[in-house]
Amino acid sequence: MIDPRDMPGVEIAELVTHRDERGFFRELARTALPLFAEGVAQFSHSLMYTGVIKAWHLHREQIDWWYVAAGVVRLGLCDLRPDSPTHKATAEMLLGDHQPARLVKVPVGVAHGCRCLQGPASLMYLQNNVYDPDDVEKLPLDHPDIDFDWALEVHS
Repeated sequence: MIDPRDMPGVEIAELVTHRDERGFFRELARTALPLFAEGVAQFSHSLMYTGVIKAWHLHREQIDWWYVAAGVVRLGLCDLRPDSPTHKATAEMLLGDHQPARLVKVPVGVAHGCRCLQGPASLMYLQNNVYDPDDVEKLPLDHPDIDFDWALEVHS
């Protein structure tokens, strides 16, 4: 297992949170930043209940930026790009409540998915393209080329 930051194209933006007695304010995305150079075309929300696993899938053209607004999810990544220096390497991290506030960029060719550890969890994600079902390749949870156990506790 590698650090997600070691996978080419995966970027993690540490988000700034401004707290006061009323709660907090957190800027999630500023499309003028280099992190969003590919542009944003769609904003989506996925609600998951504790124990739910949504994995694996990858895109041929779509880039995702993931943020968990509530709950806790374990994000799993596997680099399935044959020409990548981290080909077949896996990475994981926790996103959501009581975790560092982060936005994670998932590049084309990196299989990804998540398991909801504390739900309900609200996964918010931006996409550089409008969703196209022909762009998604779905893979089984136990894909033989992906060395990742969804039942294990996260290490990051």
